[in-house]
Amino acid sequence: MLSQEHNDTLTQVGPGTPMGGLLRRYWYPVATAQDLEDFPVKRVRLLGEDLVVWKQPDGAYGIIQERCPHRHASFAYGVVEANGIRCGYHGWLFDRDGSCLDQPPEPEGSNFKDKVSAFAGRVEELGGLLFAYIGPDPAPQLPRYDGFVMEGVRDIGHATLPCSWLQIMENAVDPHHVEWLHGRYFQFLGQQQGFTAPAAFQKRHIKTAFDAFDHGIVKRRILEGQSEDSDDWRIGHPLVFPYQMWVGGNGIYQMQIRVPIDDTTTWFILYTVHRPEGVPTPTQDGPMVSYEFPFRDESTGHHIVDFIEGQDIMAWVTQGPITDRTAEHLGKSDVGILMLRRMFKENIAVVEDGGDPLGTVREPHDVIELPLERDKFGAGYEFATQFIERGSMRYSPQAEQLKQLHIDAAVERGELAREEVGS
Repeated sequence: MLSQEHNDTLTQVGPGTPMGGLLRRYWYPVATAQDLEDFPVKRVRLLGEDLVVWKQPDGAYGIIQERCPHRHASFAYGVVEANGIRCGYHGWLFDRDGSCLDQPPEPEGSNFKDKVSAFAGRVEELGGLLFAYIGPDPAPQLPRYDGFVMEGVRDIGHATLPCSWLQIMENAVDPHHVEWLHGRYFQFLGQQQGFTAPAAFQKRHIKTAFDAFDHGIVKRRILEGQSEDSDDWRIGHPLVFPYQMWVGGNGIYQMQIRVPIDDTTTWFILYTVHRPEGVPTPTQDGPMVSYEFPFRDESTGHHIVDFIEGQDIMAWVTQGPITDRTAEHLGKSDVGILMLRRMFKENIAVVEDGGDPLGTVREPHDVIELPLERDKFGAGYEFATQFIERGSMRYSPQAEQLKQLHIDAAVERGELAREEVGS
């Protein structure tokens, strides 16, 4: 268990806090590019700060404090111009660096605008997401992780959750929950409600391991019936420090993103690329699909737990907005959670000493390839189809097309007979 002081240190993300200082050294998604196609201004919240992101006519993006420095009206109702955003209240104009360019009501020749500035970060588009950096200069490079740049069919599901991002990240180094929450509990639900739970998640863990690397922690496992030659052990998949996890396999590549909106709110994004192996790479047909998926039943308020991510969300949210780590009882199977907490503590110290924390990228680059098992759980193509049918992607507008994509690929690879799928 932790002291209350240590728990506060790990979970408080606002300006001036130790964890806030660390987290501000990274880039975060704050919107999709499509969000600003419909209207070029959007209010966002990140690390406890209220901000506004906008898109200029030349395609450049900016992000600025929400309140105008003049009379504190919201830039969410501002006017986008060629070189910045103008407050709708009195017309003060600010550029993407936060410099004040124009103050129409002020006397001609006044230099007052040179004495006023607004806080501004940086925004870059990558893979259809808008990433923001609101930390100190010099800004690091936005890491071009392979999931954001690879070819394939993209699908983005997301939900805003009423809990700390940290209890979500601790789940990323808790492999044993898979066989119980997504295995035994899922099987129990299926027996009660008359559906078949994914068999791949029901296998017992024989051995687990956690290895630190340049971008976080690689999680590895051996399941019942596997050996050390299996992808799940030989390759594994990583927690990408400090707020992402790279998962998937069997033609699915998914970056799970946990954006700290504030201490007790998280934007949970499932950024998935579908790219079945052994067949030509599929291409995106039309705009990238983005959708919000539900996690509570509107009529009862109960958690929806008959899909994989809904089970995870139930476990995260029912711990409370910030789980009480002073009353927990960790066992030997929780070694990954302890490792992650040490990693946060160590990197808070690095930042406080003026250094770059884990995963900082300073040099321009084309792509950063992360380790990821290809044959997930030894489940074959059914891992992909069950992941769609019994995961958050069942809510995707293109769910049936995605499922068919993996079935067709399995037929082409000879893994599945065509007559078995009736085509």
